[in-house]
This record gives sequence, structure tokens and C-alpha cells, in this order.
Amino acid sequence: MNIKIMVAAHKAYKMPDDRSLYVPVFVGSALRNIPSDMYQRDDDGKNISKKNPTFNELTALYWGWKNLKCDYIGLDHYRRYMTLSKSKDLASVLSQEQLERLFKNTDVVLPTKRHYYIESNYSHYVHAHHAEPLNITKEIISEKYPEYIDSFERVMKKTSAHMFNMFIMRKSLSDAYCEWLFDILFELEKRIDTSEYDTYETRVFGFVSELLLDVWLDQQQLTYTEVNKVNLENEHWIRKIFGFLARKFFNKRGK
Repeated sequence: MNIKIMVAAHKAYKMPDDRSLYVPVFVGSALRNIPSDMYQRDDDGKNISKKNPTFNELTALYWGWKNLKCDYIGLDHYRRYMTLSKSKDLASVLSQEQLERLFKNTDVVLPTKRHYYIESNYSHYVHAHHAEPLNITKEIISEKYPEYIDSFERVMKKTSAHMFNMFIMRKSLSDAYCEWLFDILFELEKRIDTSEYDTYETRVFGFVSELLLDVWLDQQQLTYTEVNKVNLENEHWIRKIFGFLARKFFNKRGK
């Protein structure tokens, strides 16, 4: 079973030892210097590397879609990994053997959901980001993929979601997902004006895509298995909570 898990990175960072399984991808390679030959450039072959400031880790996903040959494909982040352990240690990341066992009984491996509890996915998004891109995304889905609109509505009403664009699945499934996802995002790119967004909010296409994975999974009715997500760095939860409350109650966000 040939499995490749891309590890999206934008700076030099420690990486898993198993390079037959894990592929460090330096995102935005067309825009910045690569720190070493340890990384796969995301501007090789067919790519959208120059879109990295607005598409985030999706430039790695696009590169893998168009250029990687494998049976299964996935995406992690340089500091976020899927694992069966709770240890914040690169030695605990998913192994080839573990993945082969998991895929005997599931279509997709995902990190555990992020729960919002008092917020729906939609309300959390619009309190954290500009609402217009997500609302226009709904319009695009209604026009181009109307069979997905019920799934979109269901996901928006839920209070939890699989975030960070992290997953592992058969390459054929991932290809179908990417075909759908990037068609929507490239259309969204044509319809919104981000010229007055701050640097954080210009990453809008990466933010919107985080919710679209669950929409696609819901409509496809695929089986999935959740595994732990570990962050190798401090996630600064107190700062995030206060930031969220400021956005929710005082509308403090970038323009």
C-alpha cells in the first residue's frame, strides 16, 4: 500500500523520520527561499504555489493532487499531526502499519473534530472571519453542485467540524474531492474582493475550505475513522478564547 502524507510547512522545522510515508512540502515555494533540499517544492509540475498567501496549506494539497502517484494520500501540518497517541512527539505520528490496519475498515482517516458547543459552524465562522465569502460559497454550491446544498446546510448547523484540511484517503477519492473543492474555490476567488482584508483574513480560501471537507464527506456518505490530533507547539487557548469573545461580542476583526 503506497501511502503519502504531505506535511505542509512554510519554514524550517523538524519532520517525521519516515520519508517513505511523510513528504515535507514547502508551501509558497514560488514566493520564498526553501531552507533545505529536505522539502518538496510546491511549485514543481502543475501547481498554485503563488496562491499560498490566500490558499494556505491548500497549495500543498493541489500539488499532491496534480503530481503525486500513490494509492493513498493525506495532509498534515508541520506542527499538527494525526496519531493514535496523545504524546506530543514526532515518534508517535501515524505509521504505515497503523494506517494499513485502519484502512481495512474505513474510507477516510480524520483528526478528531473541533467542538464549538455554544456556536454553530456557521456562526463561529462569521464571528471569526468575514461572512461574505462563506455566504457566496453557498451560492456557488447552489449553482454548480445543487446536490450538495443539503449537506452544506447540515454542516453549517452543526457545532463541530473536522478542521485544518487534514485527512488521509484513497488517492482516487482525494482526486474527486480536489476536483470539487478547487472548482468552488477558484469561482469564489473570482467573486470576492479581498483588497481591504488584513493579512490574516486574506487566507480566506484556506478558511472556507476547512468547512467544505465535511460537506463533501456528508454528501458522499463515506465512512471515516477519527484519530487524535496533536500540536507540537502551545496552542495559546486563553488568547484564542479572548480573541473569539472580542470578535463575537464587539465585532473586533480585521478588515
